[in-house]
Amino acid sequence: FPEGRITVTGSLMKVYEGPGMIADKADAVVLPVRIEGAQYTPFSRLKGKVHTRWFPKITVRFMAPVKLQIPDEVKGRKRRHYAGNMLYDIMSNMVFESSNYRKTLFSSLLDARKVHGGKHVVFDDIQREPMNYSKLVLGSFVLGRKLIRGTESGECVGLLLPNMVATAVTFFGLQAFHRVPAMLNFSTGARNVVLACETARVKAVYSSRRFVEGGKLADMISGIEDAGVKVIYLEDLRASISTFDKVLGFLLSRMAGIFYYFANKNHNPDAPCVVLFTSGTEGAPKGVALSHTNVQANRFQVSSRIDFGPSDIVLNALPMFHSFGLTCGTLLPVLSGLRTFLYPSPLHYRIVPELAYETNATIMFGTDTFLSGYARYAHPYDFYSMRYVFAGAEKVRDETRRIWSERFGLRVFEGYGATETAPALSMNTPMHNRPGAVGRLLPGIEHRLEPMPGIEEGGRLMVSGPNVMAGYLRIENPGVLEIPKDPWYDTGDIVTIDEDGYIHIKGRAKRFAKVGGEMISLSAVEGFVFALWPDNTHAVVNLPDPRKGERLVLVTDFADARRDALMAYARGNGIAELSIPRSIVKVARMPLLGTGKMDYVSIMSLATEAV
Repeated sequence: FPEGRITVTGSLMKVYEGPGMIADKADAVVLPVRIEGAQYTPFSRLKGKVHTRWFPKITVRFMAPVKLQIPDEVKGRKRRHYAGNMLYDIMSNMVFESSNYRKTLFSSLLDARKVHGGKHVVFDDIQREPMNYSKLVLGSFVLGRKLIRGTESGECVGLLLPNMVATAVTFFGLQAFHRVPAMLNFSTGARNVVLACETARVKAVYSSRRFVEGGKLADMISGIEDAGVKVIYLEDLRASISTFDKVLGFLLSRMAGIFYYFANKNHNPDAPCVVLFTSGTEGAPKGVALSHTNVQANRFQVSSRIDFGPSDIVLNALPMFHSFGLTCGTLLPVLSGLRTFLYPSPLHYRIVPELAYETNATIMFGTDTFLSGYARYAHPYDFYSMRYVFAGAEKVRDETRRIWSERFGLRVFEGYGATETAPALSMNTPMHNRPGAVGRLLPGIEHRLEPMPGIEEGGRLMVSGPNVMAGYLRIENPGVLEIPKDPWYDTGDIVTIDEDGYIHIKGRAKRFAKVGGEMISLSAVEGFVFALWPDNTHAVVNLPDPRKGERLVLVTDFADARRDALMAYARGNGIAELSIPRSIVKVARMPLLGTGKMDYVSIMSLATEAV
């Protein structure tokens, strides 16, 4: 055991460098072996953390032998550290590669019920009606039979719903009968939602009257109906459920595996299981079709590096129409036996910390914008039970990391990904954490850096792996899956990768400005503005300039922002004058997307109008 002991977390623990050094010195190959299932016996070191039983299925997997490839020039203590890191990567790759990620989501739900027990609670929300595995499977069959009327196998069905238990039941109800949920992003406006329905050829959208009234979405619903799409409310479906439906659903749930196998003609794990949509701020939204394999691979990639367990409680306020909120905040927990508390809005900065305290949450996912908002209003004890806080979707500022460390005693683990990669590509972890970087690539992901003109250090990141999307749906060819011709996905990000494998993002390729012949990273400029005024929100955009090609414009909600203060800070910190914004536009509130990211198209419009 390179960990020096039998695991008491169910996941990889600390890996000692000694065994790696021995393998290197002996010029020996490493044979990875995984014993799976023994943790569920009554003699398990995880007793009290997992559902134990007599005679569980135990599988021993022997992976292909691996030889440590360490460059000859690496010597001494550095070589020992290098060998230890390689051994850790071999073991985490073994955990991922030996996982059965080529299966459908509903099959994994049934497996999770069997492993953790039907009475194990997996969902709760503000209605305070906890749902266990048995109720979730039962609800999926009862509601699923209603949801699929008038649709065909493999057809996209729209969901316009917030984070709540009913949304999860609806999602799995469609999965049970091989329908593809199209997660509609209601924060992008009526036009984009209608275009999304057209793109995926959605005939029916399921929503909630209470949600529509509370969110003031009546105009959006009217627009959807005017486009010829039928809107059906869950309240009406619930009222139509008869005693016969409940009895039949109960019988189906008792023999769920048999029914699911015979009722669905297509058990192909490479078939789409969900469609998510880009924000559509640069035209019509694209549909990103993720297969069962994509989502399953990504959850196993993440869990191979983090010790999630059935005793954990996840607080998820990130919307399910975003891949971060769907895969990491919802599907990973429910398919791994974790309890999840769903909350409908990440913008309630006072309520979310209270919920963390009330629910004894141990894991939370968020963005920098949301985490900094929670930190402003939270009591220092609100996150007393929290083990891990993961951030993605946008760069985490040093100020956010500092306040979470000082105020709550927690590290914020920054990750990186894209909707097209389901979403996680890399992440910092308790064992491998480098603030300022977005972590190391997850197991099973290959990468290469494409050179970029004008960029001396780093390159454009291209990735390949089982979590890369099944394809796009476009408005030009509605309902037709555009399968990528190239297995390599272009992230569009300019990055560097250090000698320990940590990724450092320099910025989006399209977020570089050419000022006076020099390439300037807009993200880097935003970084020093945030360092100067950390308590406010800022964005930097580039506009055409007749003299220097392009000029930088700062858009900020800081009323006292002045260019002379920027210049003084830049001179004192060795920042080039070309990186100082020429103009400052002050706004009352910065435009944000529903995911918490900056709405750069709206910000660009504000800058263009003001300058």
